Amino acid sequence: MRCLRPFLCLIACAVLAACAPTRMTVGPAAMAPVLTQTGAGLAARMEDGAWLPVRVFKADNPRAVILALHGFNDYSNAFAAPGPGPWFAAQGIALYAYDQRGFGRAPGHGYWAGGKAMVRDATTMVRLLRTRHPGLPVYVMGASMGGAVAMNLAARPDAPEIDGLILAAPAVWGWRSMNLLYRSALWTAAHVAPDRRLSGQGLGIMPSDNIEMLRGLGRDPLVIKETRIATVYGLVGLMDDAYRLAPKISVPVLYLYGANDELVPRPPTAHAVRALAANGAALALRCVERGWHMLLRDKEREAVWKDILSWIKAPGRAASSNEAMRKSCGLL
Repeated sequence: MRCLRPFLCLIACAVLAACAPTRMTVGPAAMAPVLTQTGAGLAARMEDGAWLPVRVFKADNPRAVILALHGFNDYSNAFAAPGPGPWFAAQGIALYAYDQRGFGRAPGHGYWAGGKAMVRDATTMVRLLRTRHPGLPVYVMGASMGGAVAMNLAARPDAPEIDGLILAAPAVWGWRSMNLLYRSALWTAAHVAPDRRLSGQGLGIMPSDNIEMLRGLGRDPLVIKETRIATVYGLVGLMDDAYRLAPKISVPVLYLYGANDELVPRPPTAHAVRALAANGAALALRCVERGWHMLLRDKEREAVWKDILSWIKAPGRAASSNEAMRKSCGLL
């Protein structure tokens, strides 16, 4: 998720034209999933036949596997340098990232596939990686929107077996935590002008202090620059589900949040942290005092990666200073 609040500010002022909400069509389950090498590189075939590009950062004799889920309008390249993929591979952690439907080179670029389809794809990927790496622990790491997908996955009654969640500024700002103006504006816009595109530029929202990286995103044609209102609407629904289902997550969780995050507000983040802590799950909270929203690619990124690696070595160990960390990030 790159700039949700700016989108909503623009939506509130938009001149609307009549239309009906639209989203990507996702087919029924009809075939066995597979992870295989294709002419275009590694790819995963989902149950409905859709092929999702997969990027892998291989480790020699890996000791663990991370399935990495990218954020809104981004794609699997988020985990290439200056992202964490090569670094984790060097530490003996194999990292797999795929383009989620509607993003990158996946089908339906710019269109919303629906939260259920995205969670089903992530579930399929976990199972494919379990088959590919039998006996190794598998963690799901989600950044922003990817964090919301990961939370929904872990809360499912039929969730796949995972050894823990790594949530990097997960997107938990859903309907119930949004003010009435934003809710009304987005609902109205999504139902009368779903295909109108908004950029969110020029509103002074900073997702990261890594300016060089941000400029690279601006030059990357696969990073979505103008977002359909219907896609924002779908994202908010996904975030709302993550916010609501947090109490149902029972696997160990590492929750990362930057003190300078301008995209995911503190109140819903505090709610999610409290919900995770209250249900008995092993929760480790890391407040990155000089961190922004894009924690895995901020200037402080390597310190964040090291925290993740330390936690992977002992995912059941909750941080002893969770209360102090919540306070330092303004989550109390």
